[in-house]
Amino acid sequence: MLKLMRSALLLTAACLVAGTAAVGQDTAALDAMTPAELLPLALKEGQVTVFSLSSRIARVEAAFEEAYPGVDLVGVDLSSTKQIARVVAEQEAGVFAVDVLYLADTPVVFNELLADGRVHNYVPPRIADELSDNAKAPLTVHRLSTKVLMYNEAAYPDGSPVTNLWQLTLPEWRGKVLMVDPSQRGELLDLLTEIALHPDDMAAAYEGQFGKPIAVDSDLQGAGEQFVRDLFENDLILVANSDVLNKSVGDKTATSPPVGFGTYSDRRDNEDEGWALQVANDVVPANGILFPAVLTVADKAPNPAAARLLIDFMFGDDSSSGGPGFKPFNVPGDYATRSTISDDPDSVPLEELKAWTIDPAATAAARGRIADLIITLQ
Repeated sequence: MLKLMRSALLLTAACLVAGTAAVGQDTAALDAMTPAELLPLALKEGQVTVFSLSSRIARVEAAFEEAYPGVDLVGVDLSSTKQIARVVAEQEAGVFAVDVLYLADTPVVFNELLADGRVHNYVPPRIADELSDNAKAPLTVHRLSTKVLMYNEAAYPDGSPVTNLWQLTLPEWRGKVLMVDPSQRGELLDLLTEIALHPDDMAAAYEGQFGKPIAVDSDLQGAGEQFVRDLFENDLILVANSDVLNKSVGDKTATSPPVGFGTYSDRRDNEDEGWALQVANDVVPANGILFPAVLTVADKAPNPAAARLLIDFMFGDDSSSGGPGFKPFNVPGDYATRSTISDDPDSVPLEELKAWTIDPAATAAARGRIADLIITLQ
């Protein structure tokens, strides 16, 4: 599949060389330029539009426009699921309005955007040597993000009340586990799919919790799928967005708050929002998933030079914090892919975070079955 993706990537690049260019530069030439070389072309374009999975794009906008006055950044906050649907719909209609996509849900991105030539991979030459090979292809990974079990550290000062995922299926947690609707956020569907892809780990965790081997329903494939069914049948609460989840789980005034599968980096808002969100790291067999957030140039981007300038900027400067371009993402629970950027000291070190790292190809192959299972459970 990787070979297929790389072939599709090369085909995409060839098509773009033939058709790019408001600025009269082909893709290969733009890809090789330094920020100083891109800037006069970007100034001629005058703006750049980005769809972003993170609302933090507003802070990037301010920093980018301060660094490059004369290039207007238009940031649109859209979930990965909505980005994919919108890009496909617009391009099918012959509309090419967005320049940069900042999104996750890579199992779908690789299959529906990259393989169909709807996006173009771009690795800023300035930082290429500071990225691992798997962070440079098939699309460039900006950071690793999470969907992990979160709890309220004010209500549970001694640590997470949950130490085994199977505890979430017990009566004491009935109606007290939250998740953003996986039909609306692909990263949550990826989380449930990843759990299903670890049947042996889930079976061992079941036996550790209950002292006996698991009995899997005949229509299911392994202990992971059984967990998904049991979790839903224990009145899993699906919410509309992460704001609802974070307030419900993290409210400092709550006496018996729920837990939820959320984003570790949302802990950055604890002080401003009055939350007490904390990651439940000591959980068997894992507390959730790590997944890549990628930056990519849209096919026939109207502002191709500014698009590359923005992606280069978002990877940060040469300081250990990444400077203004990376500052919105240098928070507990986000993990930079650039080797020169240090993680926030309040983060659980990446090597100690007990989360599974998704394999987009394996997830893509299995997520349809899990999506069908969830439909029967909602």
